[in-house]
Amino acid sequence: MADTLALILKEPRPSSTTVPDSFARVITRLMDKSEALNDEAGRPGALAMLNAALAREGFEAFYAEDQQCYLRHIATNMIAAPSPNPHRPFSQAEQERREQLLSYLQSASEDSLIEEVLLPLFRQLGFHRVTAAGHRDKALEYGKDIWMKYTLPTQHVLYFGIQVKKGKLDASGVTRGSNANVAEILNQATMMLGHEVFDPEVGRRVLVDHAFIVAGGEITKAARNWLGNHLDALKRSQIIFMDRDDILNLFVVTNLPLPQGAWGTQSTYPTEPPF
Repeated sequence: MADTLALILKEPRPSSTTVPDSFARVITRLMDKSEALNDEAGRPGALAMLNAALAREGFEAFYAEDQQCYLRHIATNMIAAPSPNPHRPFSQAEQERREQLLSYLQSASEDSLIEEVLLPLFRQLGFHRVTAAGHRDKALEYGKDIWMKYTLPTQHVLYFGIQVKKGKLDASGVTRGSNANVAEILNQATMMLGHEVFDPEVGRRVLVDHAFIVAGGEITKAARNWLGNHLDALKRSQIIFMDRDDILNLFVVTNLPLPQGAWGTQSTYPTEPPF
């Protein structure tokens, strides 16, 4: 077993703050609560022994809401789990968590969407320096609410800016209520791609490589087409859309804890015994 684990730990890993996917699956399988032996139902003894060994490497094991065991990098709080697939079928528990988060997004403010949902999500997905650029001083946004960077396996770095809208993004003539007009996004996206951000890790100002347009509601096809038609070929390839369904699916498959305000919107557990 020791030799097999040594081979697994030599496999490629996404970053220094995670473990190989195979090792994460081994931990999940071996720490299954249903296989407790000479231990309590929650396996506190096995968890304590595992964490005593993992702490030397900067990781800790914990049981999530789905009762599965995962590893977390202590310094960055990043969960080491197999690469998330937002297009796979969801379990009943995951579907309930998705409904809870959906209820939260329908009433959350733009600032809550940024701080409670998007910042933890992008950090978990492997982005670095995830910073709410103009959150406290809106005059310093220059078209972006968040900027961040991502290190490729080749060690090259890409920079991203994010413009966040709380509600639906459409191509109607005027902004109505929480529905944002895509013409506003055009100006903000152009400003975002043309304005430099200062990266303190390299000590210089850099241009944003790609712009995320994120909406807490739907981004209509008309809005996507209108924006694409009004951008030149270079800038069009730099725009990435992310709407409510993308946020919900990614948040669920990465197994992130729900925001504090999402608790109580829908009970995860039955109130009466199922018999």
